[in-house]
Amino acid sequence: MTRELRTARIGAIVTFVLAGLLCGSFTVRIPALADRLELNEAAVGAVLLAWGVGALVTMQSMRAVMARAGSHAVLRVGGPLCAAALVLVALAPNFPLLLAGAAAFGMAFGTVDIAMNAQGSVVERAAGRHLMNGMHAGWCVGAISAGLLGTLAITAGLPYGTHLTLVAVAALPVLIVIGRAYLAEPRQDAGRGARTGARRVPPVVYLLGVIAFCAFMVEGTIADWNGLFLQNTLGAPEALAALGYPLFEAGMLAGRLAGDRVRARVGAPALLGLSGLATAATFAVVVSAPTAAVAIIGMVFVGVAVATISPVALSLAGTATGSPGPAIAQTSAMGYAGLLLGPVVIGFVSDHASLRTAMFSAVVLGVVIAIMTRLLPRRPAVPERPVLQLTALPGVRAEEVRQAAKDPMAA
Repeated sequence: MTRELRTARIGAIVTFVLAGLLCGSFTVRIPALADRLELNEAAVGAVLLAWGVGALVTMQSMRAVMARAGSHAVLRVGGPLCAAALVLVALAPNFPLLLAGAAAFGMAFGTVDIAMNAQGSVVERAAGRHLMNGMHAGWCVGAISAGLLGTLAITAGLPYGTHLTLVAVAALPVLIVIGRAYLAEPRQDAGRGARTGARRVPPVVYLLGVIAFCAFMVEGTIADWNGLFLQNTLGAPEALAALGYPLFEAGMLAGRLAGDRVRARVGAPALLGLSGLATAATFAVVVSAPTAAVAIIGMVFVGVAVATISPVALSLAGTATGSPGPAIAQTSAMGYAGLLLGPVVIGFVSDHASLRTAMFSAVVLGVVIAIMTRLLPRRPAVPERPVLQLTALPGVRAEEVRQAAKDPMAA
């Protein structure tokens, strides 16, 4: 691995970390945001909807931009814009401007999310070995850091706006500097890849999309509503309530680090089924917890249980067809619908019933995942081991590509 390729790998990981930090900082202080602007749960749901719609708009409109400019160029613009947009949320003085700021932050984040995953794929192909899981672990590190920093900020009495502004100001120069580390995509990948993305995919891909939708909805429920649940329903102080999200992410990190080894032993369908049942059981502990301490401990185990579901679903989608791109895109789009829209539904349901009742839907989602996995074929249509297409990229010598092709894991 050349120095430039190592630098690109570090740059991609740092991008995932900072994306998790920015997004996590926004969600972990939602109780303080609600208190500052006197928002009820329906209003909080509207803010999350504005963020989700903004992200979804850019996610659906980035294909042409990515084909023309590439992930490296998009990240160099989108990364700093994401940090700047968080300031708009932090300084919003009223509810209408907060909605506008949340939409702008969502649009910038949607751009970064697509581009950083594409950049991760470019680095992975250039290296000739599997690196994406480590990059996604970087997201967990950023989200955990956001929760811990949020707890420190609350303990120190730092206002919501000041806290988010400091995070954004700290992330902005880093996102600008690491823009130099990104690799450019091979030019020949753009044209034909965009056309093949419109091809039909087999029905199993939509089944995997439902599984991903349920998993992302569980993750979004914890990320966006755990603070209010711990504080308003269970009476936890804000500093203690802020610990729920980072501990959930710590469980996610542990689950993803062990997930590949467990999958190799029991197989992907069995792992998905067990994870769905474990998600239902652990979330049932959270929603029925008598104290905040019990609920927080339960969130750690929810993180472990749900961690592998969306990565395995995306991996299986990639083996459903000879060309993995369209299938992964379809499954990912359905999954993000759960992440972005699910917590909004929780907000409106809780406004008419209770937050505890609304969050019980995550228990049902875990059961749905377990049932859906029974419909999966026992063997994938294409072998599960990914085929890495090695292409000479800037900073990667041709002889290194040939060596990686001989032994991908030695690259």
